[in-house]
Amino acid sequence: MWAIIGTWAMVKNGIEKANNLLKEGASSKEAIKIAINDVEDNPYFKSVGYGGLPNKNMEVELDAGFMDGDTFDIGAVMAVKNIKNPIDLAIKLSKENYNNILAGIGAEAYADQNGFERCNMLTDRAKDKYFARLKEDRAKLSAYDGSDYDAADTVCVCALDDSNNISVGTSTSGLFMKHPGRVGDSPLVGSGFYANSEYGACAATGMGEDLMRHLISYEVVRNMKDGLNAQEACQKAMEEIDKKLKAKREISDLSIIAIDKNGNMGAATNTKEFSFVYASEKESPTIYLAKNIEGMTTIEKASEKWFEEYMSTRR
Repeated sequence: MWAIIGTWAMVKNGIEKANNLLKEGASSKEAIKIAINDVEDNPYFKSVGYGGLPNKNMEVELDAGFMDGDTFDIGAVMAVKNIKNPIDLAIKLSKENYNNILAGIGAEAYADQNGFERCNMLTDRAKDKYFARLKEDRAKLSAYDGSDYDAADTVCVCALDDSNNISVGTSTSGLFMKHPGRVGDSPLVGSGFYANSEYGACAATGMGEDLMRHLISYEVVRNMKDGLNAQEACQKAMEEIDKKLKAKREISDLSIIAIDKNGNMGAATNTKEFSFVYASEKESPTIYLAKNIEGMTTIEKASEKWFEEYMSTRR
């Protein structure tokens, strides 16, 4: 049995590639890499990799994380510049005995020492958006209070392979116009991602500052350990974080995906609409829409028209 799930409709092409690999017996790690690479390399997706939106200094800083649920290997990079595929660097770091999580110039030096491809990740399209935002409201940009931010569309992928190994990976350019050096939940184990092959894996997308306050990815896997399936585990964790945080503060958009040891998919959100893609031995890659209705997540298949409109807005 194999299965794979990824955040946002932008991952559909990558999920198709990864699903074909899983059919041929590839590992969950290989599937994670190919699915996320596809998004990282696409300049139309403004929240990940090449073409990602810059920070306040017009620099593209990237975060990525990876975990092997069988060996508990972890690797992550934070606030790295000009790394073509940060998920590859995170996977490489997961095989080290120490120094598994590197940031900034240290991570970049490691990448150079190990032959990773470097390139300028700032596109002309991203520059245009940067200058448009400056023109739109310069006053807000000096506030640093988050009022000018939108939650980022992190690409997250969880995969189960035929050997019953589960892995999870994330990659993002983070918040548009973030403070240089800012790190969200995406490269943080337990917050942005977590995997245990005995139970399942989970990953999160949305406002990292809120997601980090609840270790939501770990909570979902712990819920599966307690006997809940992927969907039940996601719904319970989302209800808890949404209720607890709203009692104390205003919170932003939060969404999660998961896969359990049996290949079942799960997703939950506190937003009006969140898209994800799922494929398995029994189902070809399919786009789903998760919607929050009175505190509960409902899931339905997206139409072809919906996907066409989604892609046209990004192009």
